[in-house]
Amino acid sequence: MRKKVIAGNWKMNKDVFETAELIESLKKSVVNAKADVIVCPPFTSLVVAQQLLKGSSIKLGAQDVSVHDDGAYTGEVSLKMLKSAGCEYVIVGHSERRQYFHESNELINQKAKKVLAGGLKSIICVGETLDEREKQITDKVITAQIKGVLAGLTPAELDNVIVAYEPVWAIGTGKNATPQQAEEVHQLIRKLVAQLYSWNVAEKLITQYGGSVKADNAKELLGQADIDGALVGGACLKADSFSAIIAAA
Repeated sequence: MRKKVIAGNWKMNKDVFETAELIESLKKSVVNAKADVIVCPPFTSLVVAQQLLKGSSIKLGAQDVSVHDDGAYTGEVSLKMLKSAGCEYVIVGHSERRQYFHESNELINQKAKKVLAGGLKSIICVGETLDEREKQITDKVITAQIKGVLAGLTPAELDNVIVAYEPVWAIGTGKNATPQQAEEVHQLIRKLVAQLYSWNVAEKLITQYGGSVKADNAKELLGQADIDGALVGGACLKADSFSAIIAAA
């Protein structure tokens, strides 16, 4: 049995004071959570979050990482910095990074390798746009993304990888893939991993769904055989809605 993993991607929300308030609320509401819970605040809140999460079962993650170790890269944040701030997970390749910052599968692959080589776990995102879904090339897009972002990763490294499927057209739009649509893509991802590695590796791989996950649709989505968790956006910014999703898992 693969364990359910619920991650909250705060995106560019919450200053250090709001971070403290939300984490204190979450610690009370997820005490007996059966799922693994990860919060991914903005970089400026990581150290505050680290201090407040001590003694808690909630894990800390970052939203991105640089491929560079250090140097003259203004505005970038290195893996060493994230480790010193207490991060265990790093999201790479989120659709907003692809869309607004033009990140390629190759760059995302480099970031994933950097995370894994540094001993942290990586949440690697894939997903198609509305145009690609309407052109019925979802399978082609996901296949290219999976092959690109996992290139060169060993089976052992995949033990520390979560693949998050996030249909771009369902992020922050209020639209949502049906549980059946989401499950079809998660099945495709697992099949691709089996082809690239083995069925044993594919069966162990944790996959998450991301795309307007809310308290009222979480149970049905998380009830699908190949969906092992959720990468939650807007609904993770309030303790009650995030806790409800965790409870659904």
